[in-house]
Amino acid sequence: MPSHDGIGRTVRQIRHAKRKSLAVIAGRAGISVSYLSRIESGERALDRRSLIIALANALEVAPSELTGAGLSTPGLLDEDAALPAVRRALLAVSMGAPQGQVQPATLLEARVGALLDDQRDCRFTAVGEALPDLIRDLHTALDAGRAVDHVLRLVALLHVQGTQAWLGDIGASMDLAWQASQLARQAAERLDDPVTAAVAAFGSAHGLLAAGAVDLAQHQLSTAHPGTGTPAALAATGMLTLTSSLVAATAGDRAEQGAALAEAASLAAAAPDGLDALWFGFSPGNVGVWRMSVANELGEHAEAARIGATVNADMLPSSTRRAAFYRELGRALARLPKRHEQAVQVLRIAEDLAPARMHRHPFMRSVLAELLAKARRDAAGRELRGMAYRAGLLG
Repeated sequence: MPSHDGIGRTVRQIRHAKRKSLAVIAGRAGISVSYLSRIESGERALDRRSLIIALANALEVAPSELTGAGLSTPGLLDEDAALPAVRRALLAVSMGAPQGQVQPATLLEARVGALLDDQRDCRFTAVGEALPDLIRDLHTALDAGRAVDHVLRLVALLHVQGTQAWLGDIGASMDLAWQASQLARQAAERLDDPVTAAVAAFGSAHGLLAAGAVDLAQHQLSTAHPGTGTPAALAATGMLTLTSSLVAATAGDRAEQGAALAEAASLAAAAPDGLDALWFGFSPGNVGVWRMSVANELGEHAEAARIGATVNADMLPSSTRRAAFYRELGRALARLPKRHEQAVQVLRIAEDLAPARMHRHPFMRSVLAELLAKARRDAAGRELRGMAYRAGLLG
């Protein structure tokens, strides 16, 4: 059947534009011709960072040329309405003219906390509404020299856990998310605070990984050493360690990937119950979700599903983590024989929790396209076609 998957269709279009055969690009990427053909037709999901990077290199384009294409039409989600104002706020800050209001640091802290609570709970429309003014006001306070160290910490936290995360969740340009992460890095560089530096490193590493710069992501992670002396430091160290595991899996370094996951599990076991320092939600359950993501990245879908069976989703600390759990579980089940109906049911839960994270994430769109190619006209097929329609994969 024709491909409705943005990534697969884009791979084919770029390959044709460069006048390269399936055999040439498959050879460069280190995969079989039949596998590449199935990716292009939408019969096989392109949902692994390592393979996206390999195909981008084979086609001589940036990974974002593949993953950023084919997203559902902007404006279909309520949160899209705020994107122009967020973009203008980031532009204003980059020009040194935020034009916000000077407010006390305590009020700014309360506003940052409320926004990050909304982001954690997948209330993306509320985040988008609050974000432009908060960006402007934080940077205006910073320029005014008010409680500088306090505000610098808030700037770094907002731009990683708020701005960058929100932009990624709604499928905005990767360049905008990178700009947010670099505002966080610049704030951290003005402080002598290892925890704030770790928050910024977390954001930069994820931005670099999304761009396919695996070696730079590894280097960024190696520069941050927040320790474990406080709950915030422990959470930051844990999340950096989990990120290291994903970066290592993308690089094909199984030894480092396994060691990082083991270290993260040990750190999570020592974390206080209910710890949500810095809005990371670092916990044993969250480590389980990351273990699923790493297993999926390695192509070990049965292992990801096995791990999923050990995670109690109801115990995960936030809606974002629960949505991530169901996405990763659905992603794994979609690749297992006779589990497709269950995959659709699980992905439907993820969509209910966070529609944007299903409709806008290139991995999930690719998984939906693969399932769609296999669907029959049964109950699961109807649910699947509904999700595919809402994701813009069906007209």
